[in-house]
This record gives sequence, C-alpha cells and structure tokens, in this order.
Amino acid sequence: MKNILRLLIGIIIFMLLVFYKKIVTYLGFDDFWVSETLLKTKYIISLGVFSWIIIEVIRLLKKRLLDRYDLQFEDNLKSRKLHTQFNILERVVIFILIIVTIGLMLMSIDSIREIGIGVFASAGVAGIIVGLSAQKMVGAVLAGIQIAISQPFRIDDAVVVEGEWGWIEEINLTYVVVRIWDKRRLVLPTTYFLEKPFQNWTRTTADILGTVFIYADYSISVDVLREELDRLLDNTELWDKKAKVIQVTDTKQNYMEIRILVSASNSPKAFDLRVYIREKMIEFIQKNYPESLPKTRINIESN
Repeated sequence: MKNILRLLIGIIIFMLLVFYKKIVTYLGFDDFWVSETLLKTKYIISLGVFSWIIIEVIRLLKKRLLDRYDLQFEDNLKSRKLHTQFNILERVVIFILIIVTIGLMLMSIDSIREIGIGVFASAGVAGIIVGLSAQKMVGAVLAGIQIAISQPFRIDDAVVVEGEWGWIEEINLTYVVVRIWDKRRLVLPTTYFLEKPFQNWTRTTADILGTVFIYADYSISVDVLREELDRLLDNTELWDKKAKVIQVTDTKQNYMEIRILVSASNSPKAFDLRVYIREKMIEFIQKNYPESLPKTRINIESN
C-alpha cells in the first residue's frame, strides 16, 4: 500500500511539472514564473521525480512477484533463489538509475558542465588517485553482482561464518547481514564470501543432518541405545524419517564415544532435534544405567 501511495504521489507531481508552463500561463502569472531559470529548475526536479517513479515501479513489481514465493515453506529453495536475485538486481538497477539521473541533472546546468569539462581535462592524475581509492567500493559492488548471478548462498540460507551459525538475512551490493541464532547480527562485506571459505548448510536443499555425541562407559550396550533412539524419533515431529544412525566412533581409556546421526527438514528443526536427542539419551542412561556414565577407574593394591 505504501509503494502504491508513493507511486501515485510521484505521478501527480511529475504531471504537474510537465504541464507547469501551461498551468502558470493559464493562471495569468507574470513572466517570472516561466523564466528560463525556473524552467531549468523544473527540468532538474522532473528528472528526480521521474527517477523516483521508476524506482517505485521497480519496487512494486518486485514485491508483487516475490509475494507469490513465500520463504516460510520448508521446501523454499526456489523462493530463496528468486528473493536473492531480485533483491540484488533491484539494488543494482536503482544504483545505476541514481547515478544516471545525477549525471543528467549536472549536465543540464551550463556552469557546472563547463567546470566539469575543464576539471576532467586537467585532472588525469587526480582521476587515477580517485580510481584507486574507489577500487574497494567497485570491487564490493561487482562482488554483489557476482553473488546475485552465481548464488553461493541465498536469502535464508543456513551458514557458518567466522565461527558463528545463523541465517542469511539481507544481501546488499556491498555487504551481507547474517542473523546469528541468538539474534545478533553479523555484517560482512560481499567480497568476504568470494575470498574466504564458509559453510552453507542449505546450498541445494533445506534438509540437513544433525550430529549428537554421547560419552558412556564400556559397560553399556549400544543395541539398547539404538532401541531408545528409535523410540525417541518415533515420538517426535522434528525427525523427517530419512536418516538415523548410532555408532561407536572412538574409544578412549575411560569411555567410548557414541555418535548419533539424525536428519531434519531444515536447520532450525535439526538444532532442536539434536538438543532433544541429547537430553533424552542422557536422561535414559541416568535412570536405567547410571553405572555406565563415564568414570575414572583407579585400582589400589594393598600391601
């Protein structure tokens, strides 16, 4: 609704500017209101308003299109792909449009145009310095465009970056916002994702495997734990019924390492499922096999 209202306001202002000369002449105002200075000012304002209208049309069309693809569905790979592409491309188009509009505004002012030509003719070295200074900014913009095309990650992808686990919340031309699981925000430049490795847990599908490690004494039976795992998974909706594995993956002097591998339809459910299995398995061992909790054995020989 706000987009439509802003669009209507922009169209009304633009139409008033287009027919400005006819309106003031019809109203009988003096020549001051149709002077060359005011007409040039009207032209500059018209350029700004016209760009505003185009931007609002782009945003309105993008919103109408993306409303058909909800990110709340579990199988939302296509939705995340389209949201990522259109959000970045929208920013690219708006950025270019603003630059072109500002250029046309400046070109319409004779004094500035003449000064600009003289400056450009004598500022070769300064141009090189400015170009080198803007290299990082240009690189960040190009990185944003490359991410939109190649899509190493998308909106709402589950990622591990800088040792933090979270979701891609916002992708801009120059930076990316990662929503950490504890609601913090990690802001990184777009070039980071092209230069450094990171984990993407939902690159091709939303479903994911979760790992739980249990440490117990050698006296416990793995088959008993396997039966308990089956019971726990059958009683929870967090499990997607695709994968369940329990194995002894390592042995130490005082305990054995038991790895439980389970699957879920998305990363939030996988996290909750891991917590659920870990808590229930520990509780099961405590109640039924307390002697099988990890322990340190000490043999004391009497003389």
